[in-house]
Amino acid sequence: RLRTLLSPNQVLRSWIGLGYHGTHIPGVIQRNILENPGWYTSYTPYQAEVAQGRLEALLNFQTMIIDLTGMDVANASLLDEATAAAEAVNMCLDHHQGTGPRHCLASHHLHPQTLAVLRTRAEPLGCTIHVGDPASFQPGPDTVAVILQYIGTYGDIDPLAKSIAAAHQVGAKAIVAADPLALVLLQPPGALGADIVIGSAQRFGQPLGFGGPHAGFLATRDALKRSMPGRLIGVSKDADGQPALRLSLQTREQHIRRDKATSNICTAQALLAILASMFAIYHGPEGLRTIARRVHTLTSRAASALTRAGLSPSNPTWFDTLTIPAGPGRADEILAKARALGFNLRYVDAATVGFSLDETSTEDELRLVLREAFGADLGFDDAPSGLPTDLLRSAPLLAHPVFNRYHTETELLRYIFRLQGKDISLATSMIPLGSCTMKLNATAEMLPLSWPEVADIHPFVPADQCRGYRAMLRELETWLAEITGLPAVSLQPNAGSQGEYAGLLAIRRYHQSLGQSQRDLCLIPTSAHGTNPASAVMAGLTVVPVSCDIDGNIDLADLAAKCEAHRERLAALMVTYPSTHGVFEETIVEAARLVHQAGAQLYMDGANLNAQVGLCRPGEFGIDVCHLNLHKTFCIPHGGGGPGVGPIAAAAHLAPFLPGHPLADNGTGRADGPVCAAPWGSASITVISWMFIAMLGADGLKRSTQVAILAANYVARQLEPHYPILYKGNGGLVAHECILDLRKFKTFGIEVEDVAKRLMDYGFHAPTMSWPVPGTLMVEPTESESKAELDRFCDAMISIRQEIQAVIHGEADRADNVLKGAPHTAACVSADSWPHAYRREQAAYPLPYLRQHKFWPPVRRVDNVYGDRNLVCSCLPVEAYAG
Repeated sequence: RLRTLLSPNQVLRSWIGLGYHGTHIPGVIQRNILENPGWYTSYTPYQAEVAQGRLEALLNFQTMIIDLTGMDVANASLLDEATAAAEAVNMCLDHHQGTGPRHCLASHHLHPQTLAVLRTRAEPLGCTIHVGDPASFQPGPDTVAVILQYIGTYGDIDPLAKSIAAAHQVGAKAIVAADPLALVLLQPPGALGADIVIGSAQRFGQPLGFGGPHAGFLATRDALKRSMPGRLIGVSKDADGQPALRLSLQTREQHIRRDKATSNICTAQALLAILASMFAIYHGPEGLRTIARRVHTLTSRAASALTRAGLSPSNPTWFDTLTIPAGPGRADEILAKARALGFNLRYVDAATVGFSLDETSTEDELRLVLREAFGADLGFDDAPSGLPTDLLRSAPLLAHPVFNRYHTETELLRYIFRLQGKDISLATSMIPLGSCTMKLNATAEMLPLSWPEVADIHPFVPADQCRGYRAMLRELETWLAEITGLPAVSLQPNAGSQGEYAGLLAIRRYHQSLGQSQRDLCLIPTSAHGTNPASAVMAGLTVVPVSCDIDGNIDLADLAAKCEAHRERLAALMVTYPSTHGVFEETIVEAARLVHQAGAQLYMDGANLNAQVGLCRPGEFGIDVCHLNLHKTFCIPHGGGGPGVGPIAAAAHLAPFLPGHPLADNGTGRADGPVCAAPWGSASITVISWMFIAMLGADGLKRSTQVAILAANYVARQLEPHYPILYKGNGGLVAHECILDLRKFKTFGIEVEDVAKRLMDYGFHAPTMSWPVPGTLMVEPTESESKAELDRFCDAMISIRQEIQAVIHGEADRADNVLKGAPHTAACVSADSWPHAYRREQAAYPLPYLRQHKFWPPVRRVDNVYGDRNLVCSCLPVEAYAG
């Protein structure tokens, strides 16, 4: 059915450019990472000891970006280029010292989708975006940042240094949006004075996918690292003093800083960043230079051919893109001829067309298009370069051994599998993370990702070439609307955090449309997800906390008092249902009534929709808008920390305020308000959720929810004699997750972290640790785990409880016991010396099943404090790992 639905798609060769390019995905990377559940089903690497493989791959990505951009530090990916630009502006706002109006000067050479997202994100924060020619920029004391594009959307290579110097003279920051393949040949922006460099790594081996997912990146100077959004991989050491990787500087992230966060970024694009890093590793510096030079040489030859034909490109410099004044009214004619040959070019205006060549472009293709569409002869001679000689790269490129060692399929394959063996994924065992819904993603759901009609379509192709995509997306929107009871759906947000942002923005615009711009307060329960308050601040709202009662429910009396106290300014209440405490709040309808009486809107965080599908619909108990985590409830895999999709479903009165797009009608009829670069966000992976819903059907979806709730209650009952269950609902039942209370063990020196690390010795990833309540573990088994696997997890937790009891009774040393020593590596238990008071066998094989199959953690417990105090965020020299 899906293949039939997608059959109207036309897979043409797209030379449209605009930040999206054709690329060859090496087969060894496609088969063994993109299509491998050992990579795509792992979780965000918060438990570093069982995530060393993907942490290393992401550290390689950071090293690659640092090297290409010439900056001091890079994060482990962002959502796309446009949102990375917006995050960069947020960083600049955070550092701006002025107290008056705030302005950003943006080059007219930025991609139009980037400019549109910048306008969306800047307006709620009181910042104005001014677009113009960088040559005429005159920054002043109220200028927060200057934003430049390198390479420009029309192909120009602007000299950056003068604009950057002008920004620095008035204390403003310089942001550069850069093409990573062009940086192989061009001076890195860091060498030209840039403060922040952003972009997309899509052309490093990531499918077009009708817009995504693709790995955005952000690199900056050392002085700005603590305000940098997204995740940051750093090098620390483990308990044995060996190098070990971890997520660094987590205290700056939104789940800790909440409404004080400078960003609401949660989901990254980890899997796509890993693809990009492996692409660079496979090709190495010389391979990348070969690709970049070939693309540029073809472009230069095209420029010469067009010039000989009287169609000189309007951009005097270029890397891969040419913009051609074709004559009055000739653009449509040229585009039509090219399409008849199987190629999409870029429509600039009625008299102007453009095209961008890429890694997949061939000389024969270019010769055909130039001859038939432009009447130009490519010829066989060399052509002058379009790269400015003063901007040619002299800095070293990817000198680290990791980029110079694995250039054969055999070597890269072995490297990939060595890294995979260091990680726990759903291919290893159950991952019982509360609130994260780690389902085992069916292979059948994943297969369509590699179909050309899914993977090989540019996001800005003409509407008649993507009719299949649009039909599939409309059907998915219809299904999500029926599931939620909310009629308007936008699939554009490409992360749950961005869904929150888009939903709150819709509420804000709705109030503005009623002439109630003063409504700028958002009530948020103290139990809320960390991204909730951060998203509210990003949307220009002020956060007011609401208390919870002893059972973990919203305190209705406090809610009523705050609704009354802030009646004139109240914009919204954000709730999570079922609550983050793992219970269905029976007062949700009353909460909706109180909020609506105050003239405000009710926003629901949809992270826990896995407990609702088929049983209840948010629209029927008063929710006005909610976001849905397709990477949770609807089975898109987490990919080691992304990709995600976070669409919003809204009531009819909010439909006019859903995000539009300037380059395609995504169903809203609006060109403004996009929250990410592509019209439908990460469109390609929505086929996974389409498959999930289509295969299960209405009855299957309902049964999935029932089994998820049953599994959580089964785990709660099995473990209740050993660990207190912190919150329960009516009848002593939990929803789809339960919270195990470990706080009483602290008296005996046992921390919740000790239990989390000890679970690794049993072959399990830890549940969600110390959230939403410190000293607890939140368990969500999901519907995809068998009773046998649930029993195996419960047996492990019961065995750990007995180990805790041994400490309590004095049978095990309080400081030197299996929990404090966990996790135990193979090297540790096989070493000549064994300084511990407990036996090696107890450390390694606490239950019989582990003798049949044992996952060995690759490192001992990681020293988090050391990693933050000695921050290293790029690859160490090989010598650091010797011994």
